[in-house]
Amino acid sequence: MVLPTYNEAENIESFVDAVRAKLPASAAVLIVDDNSPDGTGTKADRLAERHDNVSVLHRPHKEGIGPAYVAGFRRALAAGADLVLEMDSDFSHDPAYLPRLLEAAERADLVLGSRYVAGGGVSDWGPLRKAISRGGSAYARLLLGVDVKDLTGGFKCFRREVLEAIDLDSIQAHGYAFQVELTYRAIRQGFRVVEVPIVFRDRRAGSSKMDGSIIAEAIWQVPRMRFGHRGANKPRTALDGRRYTF
Repeated sequence: MVLPTYNEAENIESFVDAVRAKLPASAAVLIVDDNSPDGTGTKADRLAERHDNVSVLHRPHKEGIGPAYVAGFRRALAAGADLVLEMDSDFSHDPAYLPRLLEAAERADLVLGSRYVAGGGVSDWGPLRKAISRGGSAYARLLLGVDVKDLTGGFKCFRREVLEAIDLDSIQAHGYAFQVELTYRAIRQGFRVVEVPIVFRDRRAGSSKMDGSIIAEAIWQVPRMRFGHRGANKPRTALDGRRYTF
């Protein structure tokens, strides 16, 4: 489990406890902190001291959620992880859904916790934010020509083969477009992607990292994913020799 953090001191301890309660005992939790000024990194270190399966990767400064995840994925792969999970560290993604994602990973290469399939949803958001979120997924889905309903979500479970195949070094998106890029590359590589329903809730404490620059990045990054890669969109054969479709 890779958990990127920036100013999550109010959430990190209770959140990691909740995550550990829903993961197998053999699972490892990696907190990737971008030098949070609110002391998140210090609290993360205390968690690592208390729990053998919790570790912390301290980064020197904030670069965006994309580079933080890439650094965490590299650490997880180097440690031999067969499955790599990602989720927000503020309780907007409910740890109770973790068993559902792990179960689905038995039949898929990439599992998405989806707000926009039957049984999923969003609570605690006003109409404008809901419209922006749904509109962003619809925009990406239309431009990229894929059928995934929740392209912008960040609650995922990857098989290690997916992360090895999608060329982490060449990913350019730093904000939430990073989530779109990961899923799109997995689809283009021929991996099987499934969506399982989740209900997304607003964070328990702290402030959202979403701002206008993140939305602007997504608007221009999505067309680049479709038309601007050099070789990154080349499809491959799926692991069992079949091309997966939706």
